[in-house]
Amino acid sequence: MPFNDILTANAAYAEGHEELASGRARRGLAVVTCIDSRIEPLQALGLITGDAKIIRNAGARVTDDVLRTLIIATHVLGVNRIALMQHTDCGVANNTQQSIEQIVSAATGNSAAEIDFMTIDDQVQTLHADAERLRSCELFPEGIEVGEFIFDVHGGKIEQIA
Repeated sequence: MPFNDILTANAAYAEGHEELASGRARRGLAVVTCIDSRIEPLQALGLITGDAKIIRNAGARVTDDVLRTLIIATHVLGVNRIALMQHTDCGVANNTQQSIEQIVSAATGNSAAEIDFMTIDDQVQTLHADAERLRSCELFPEGIEVGEFIFDVHGGKIEQIA
């Protein structure tokens, strides 16, 4: 079976699993980061399970679904800070809309032109734009803090972007 490895690992995990008292973010934090498997957001930020809500997508972009999720997290799940964390050596920043369309089309024989892959030309500019989308959203409670960061996948450090 193609998933035996994760089922076996889960069985071992479940034996020692301790249930958290709540689904709220203990540290009031939500992190929007990339799907890149080199990023372990809890460890990179000194967090443990239950401290934060982690939202991942290709490029760490503030999509409509991320916005929906963060609105819920801020009203229902104890979030009062949002960290947008892109990273170095990102496939979404190292490709263009056209190059990803070509990769997908070559692999499938189907056009991917209708999909916006939300590629990134300038990470700092994109972080600012996505952060501004959050800051200008009137559906967040008063006082939500938004931070912009870039994680270095090679050295493990984060840089806060002003």
